[in-house]
Amino acid sequence: MNGGFSSFRSDAAGAMRTVLVSAESLQLTLKPELTQEEQALTQTSSKPKEAHKAGNEDLKEMLESNKESLKLEAMKRIVQLISKGKNASDLFPAVVKNVASKNIELKKLVYVYLVRYAEEQQDLALLSISTFQRALKDPNQFIRASALRVLSSIRVPIIVPIMMLAIKEAASDLSPYVRKTSAHAIQKLYSLDPEQKEQLIEVIEKLLKDKSTLVAGSVVMAFEEVCPDRIDLIHKNYRKLCNLLVDVEEWGQVVIINMLTRYARTQFTSPWKEDAVFDENNEKAFYDSDSEEKQGQKEAKPYIMDPDHRLLLRNTKPLLQSRNTAVVMAVAQLYWHLAPKHEVSIVTKSLVRLLRSHREVQYVVLQNIATMSIQRKGMFEPYMKSFYVRSTDATHIKTLKLEILTNLANEANISTILREFQTYVKSQDKAFAAATIQAIGRCATNISEVTDTCLNGLVLLLSNRDETVVAESVVVIKKLLQTQPTQHSDIIKHMAKLFDNITVPMARASILWLMGEYCERVPKIAPDVLRKMAKTFTSEEDIVKLQTVNLAAKLYLTNSKQTKLLTQYILNLGKYDQNYDIRDRTRFVRQLIVPNEKSGALNKYARRILLAPKPAPVLESAFKDRDRFQLGTLSHSLNIKATGYQELSDWPAVAPDPFVRNVEVIEPVQEWAPSVGKAKKPKSADKFYSDDEEKEEEGSVSGSEDSSSSSEESGSESEEESSEESEKTSSDSGKSSSGSEVSSSESEPEQKRKKQIKKANVRRSKQTAADSASDENGNGPVSKTSSSSAESSSDSESDSEEDSDSDSPALQKKTVVKTEPKVEVRSKKEVSLLDLDDFSPAPPSAPKSSVFSSSLLSDLEGLSLSVSSTMQVTTSSFGPVKTYELLHHMTGKGLSAKYHFPRQTCLYQPSMVAVQVILTNSSDHSLEEIHIGDRSPASLNIHCFNTVERLESEASVTVSMGIDFSDSTQAANFQLCTKEDQFSVSIQPAVGELLMPSTMKESDFCNEQKKLMGMNETSATITMATANTSKQSISKQVLSVANVGVVSSDQNNLQRFAGRTVSSGALVLVTLELRESSTALLTINTEKSVMASMLLRDLKQALSQA
Repeated sequence: MNGGFSSFRSDAAGAMRTVLVSAESLQLTLKPELTQEEQALTQTSSKPKEAHKAGNEDLKEMLESNKESLKLEAMKRIVQLISKGKNASDLFPAVVKNVASKNIELKKLVYVYLVRYAEEQQDLALLSISTFQRALKDPNQFIRASALRVLSSIRVPIIVPIMMLAIKEAASDLSPYVRKTSAHAIQKLYSLDPEQKEQLIEVIEKLLKDKSTLVAGSVVMAFEEVCPDRIDLIHKNYRKLCNLLVDVEEWGQVVIINMLTRYARTQFTSPWKEDAVFDENNEKAFYDSDSEEKQGQKEAKPYIMDPDHRLLLRNTKPLLQSRNTAVVMAVAQLYWHLAPKHEVSIVTKSLVRLLRSHREVQYVVLQNIATMSIQRKGMFEPYMKSFYVRSTDATHIKTLKLEILTNLANEANISTILREFQTYVKSQDKAFAAATIQAIGRCATNISEVTDTCLNGLVLLLSNRDETVVAESVVVIKKLLQTQPTQHSDIIKHMAKLFDNITVPMARASILWLMGEYCERVPKIAPDVLRKMAKTFTSEEDIVKLQTVNLAAKLYLTNSKQTKLLTQYILNLGKYDQNYDIRDRTRFVRQLIVPNEKSGALNKYARRILLAPKPAPVLESAFKDRDRFQLGTLSHSLNIKATGYQELSDWPAVAPDPFVRNVEVIEPVQEWAPSVGKAKKPKSADKFYSDDEEKEEEGSVSGSEDSSSSSEESGSESEEESSEESEKTSSDSGKSSSGSEVSSSESEPEQKRKKQIKKANVRRSKQTAADSASDENGNGPVSKTSSSSAESSSDSESDSEEDSDSDSPALQKKTVVKTEPKVEVRSKKEVSLLDLDDFSPAPPSAPKSSVFSSSLLSDLEGLSLSVSSTMQVTTSSFGPVKTYELLHHMTGKGLSAKYHFPRQTCLYQPSMVAVQVILTNSSDHSLEEIHIGDRSPASLNIHCFNTVERLESEASVTVSMGIDFSDSTQAANFQLCTKEDQFSVSIQPAVGELLMPSTMKESDFCNEQKKLMGMNETSATITMATANTSKQSISKQVLSVANVGVVSSDQNNLQRFAGRTVSSGALVLVTLELRESSTALLTINTEKSVMASMLLRDLKQALSQA
């Protein structure tokens, strides 16, 4: 064996000498000036090929000189040539001679060159194989790695054993850089000779145990290429990979996350089983007391998440802050496929952040968001404005944003989305305008309340100058009319009138199809359309000719007297048409509808065949079925299974044995186990995650809260100083530790001073306990001192318990009314908790409004009055008020509650609806501490009434509160609490109560009405009750339904009413036009399409009933 190798080396050396001699004999003599060589490289000449050749010859001369400096300079220029994409392969013989150079810098550059050309010049590279083998023992790690890289680039089967030996040696190298290179070489060797798989798996298994972060990503990549099905190799290394993940280089993170996603789907049970526990809309999971949550879960669910499953989710979460978009996308798909449903929303903000990147990144991210938004609209609804189209966006980006906006559309936001779509339709980008019309059609199909509004808007588009817009409108209208054709014969007639002006074949074909399908509803128009088509039949497009033949056949069956001759004429034209499809269709139709001996019994079924009821087309998202592919993959992007795609397996019904992941040291599990039910560790994790992203967004709000809470303190200068010190200390320590460690970071003298101040203030506050409206349990925003304590949570509750523990035992037994310095500390902690909250980007709740600066309040007031100067907000002239039951005395254990809408401007906030609640104690004992507790959803903006400290038996009290319904009739759910009990209640507003009346002149009314036409107009013809014919009775009925103002009018048959929505200030204009025979046309103009539909329904019911 040794003799064979020695003979091989001698042969190789001989061949090498022969090659070099021949290379030297071919060299040309050049001018000695170096400046010409530089000019050949840097300047363009009349003969670039000759200059390039001359330059290469000069480089060869430099490489063969005895000076190291010239060789180094030559190699730098050669690498520069390669980086510019120029071919330097003819220099291979001259470069390969220097592979044995002792100069480290030169040797590195030679290896860079050889890696590039070793595959092309395999024969010449083989001559230096002994040099590469020697370099594998070089003391410099970079030389060892480069030699292995070159060796694995020579793709000749004969050296496979040498490569395998080199890889095994490099896998045991002391340098992690060399071990990383060996992992890269595994993939190259496997592609060259797949039969080496078993030996390579042994090397992979060895490298997987490596603790270096430099090696981890590369070896997992090798694992994915060589043996992705060998899950057993990952078991022992799973926890190590999870813990190393944060420190691995970026592209390694992507590979590891994707591999661990597949691994987790085979090893853990599904966290999506119990919908009652993991409800994606249940935001309480992020805010409520962890102890309460834990108790509820113990009662409700058998599912317990595997600690290793939780370890993966926890260790990948910080990577959402990565600067690499691929890493963020990988973590997002991991959470989507592995996390409980209520935790997936963590990734939303990070994905939206990626939309600020390049358009290539935007395209991929938007595709994934489009798939996510179909299943979970709530994730991206708060960030809807991020998906508004910009004029600088490319068409494919615009289309994707349009898709997402359509997916996010619901009854609450459809008005905003349709208003946005109206702008898009006017776009100069015709493809985008057409896609917008398709999106309007989808919205009309999915949300029945706006179907009529969308149809009206699309009909208006039929008069557009642009043919593409008109054609697309016709196609969409055709689909919408199929859903309810009986109500829209007027639209079909209107489209028939426009038929002559429309030239786009698809649009003409759609109108002809509508005429044929509903020919019995337009018996006079359809034959005339057929007559026009007979004239132009020969010059029409094929698709139009086919629909003409269909129309003729249907009219022949329903109206043969008028259309018999026309049908025969068209069938004769079609019989000799150049297109064979049209000839076949003509022959088939003739045999079907014209009875003769050959047709037989088929003629009897002609009407059932041609006029059969057809199901309405379903307008679906193009991304509906893409969730079958793993998010972030090429297959998902292309919507087709790409080569090498590995499908995610379904969750196992029973989890495999978790002990296979145990190793000798089980540190990660021990570290995790105590944190299952605690609130403190997630705090620090969230702090790390959310600080960077939310600093800018929350900065202004938290700043105003700080200034407000500090200004609301009362007491001596020493109290203010001590509170300021505690603020600084807590804010500084909060950056590196959880909230529970704040007090420990303070010095002992400061703690003593704080304790003394607290005790003094507690004694002082005992005298004024009745004036305070805050209770010990933190069950509501009822404190008069600081409204920033409005949203109480488990964290503030635990903080208050810790504070009370530091006081004397005697004070703990009593109901401690928190003093103002303590309120200051709590508000500071609440600010940090808001910063920690990266789950729900909900707007600030009602109580926070009171901590805005005075300048901001003045700005807000200016915004709220930015309606036209002729409008004035007034109170309603209508007297009777409807009262609704909030809580029955049987359900409330003696406490009953009723509520009504006083129709007055809310004192607490202009955007809130005022509500008055009457609390009655029907029990035989007094009730204490009646207040409002938790609300649902958590982002609901409520100004709660002050705590009723005591309500005697058979006594009643009326309290006021404000609710921001955000112009939606969605119920406000909250808990009405006493000292002992909690009762879930809800306030459901009628749509008319979401309005405030406005007075305006008739001319201003008409001007505003003109601005709100098309999709912003909803109308219906109603039959008036006989008692509702006078102006007074009509006004009475309208005002009983809606809180609007009467607009004086000179016309007897017209009555107008004006109002605006309380939350957004959008105009709502109601017009009632009396007609003959007790009928009237009721029209509502507003941007809020859903509100218009609901208001129209309520007014129609009120006016048609006596």
